[in-house]
Amino acid sequence: MEANRAHLSRAILACESGGVIAYPTEAVYGLGCLSLDEAAVRRLLALKRRSLDKGLIVVAADIEQLRALVDFDAARERRALLKSWPGPHTWLVPCKGETPAWLTGVHATLAVRVSAHPVVRALCGALGPLVSTSANPEGAPPARSSAAVEDYFAGQIDYIFPGKITGSQKPTRIRDAMTGEIIRKA
Repeated sequence: MEANRAHLSRAILACESGGVIAYPTEAVYGLGCLSLDEAAVRRLLALKRRSLDKGLIVVAADIEQLRALVDFDAARERRALLKSWPGPHTWLVPCKGETPAWLTGVHATLAVRVSAHPVVRALCGALGPLVSTSANPEGAPPARSSAAVEDYFAGQIDYIFPGKITGSQKPTRIRDAMTGEIIRKA
């Protein structure tokens, strides 16, 4: 599967304009925006009705895109982390001092993933790291199709990238990169 160029262009333009987009990921449809655009991140959180304190997941096309945000050298489980990517594995990695609080919430770590999904990889390849959270209001089941995204957020998303999720029936597993502990099971 490859990301359609016309859809990719529209999603990139929406993000570059400060927008929030929806797109297929490994397990569910995600809501995303540029990770360093505070206004876009706050809008995404408002759409989800989610607290800023919780923190978010940031996805990337490769590990290099994440180095400005997290300290991989401080991660005791670094070898396991690197071996798991690209793929549907999210890790909590110690933040660097300049990592924005709108990404980390009240935590000293940031949840990061190098995705294997072709749409996510194409978006991040063009834009850099993106916030990626399930496309659903807080407490509702995650959207698994573009139609479900539209049902949840009719007219509130700047672009919905059509496509298919590629794997698990559940959101990705989250592990602590310092301890290896599983925080959220897949």
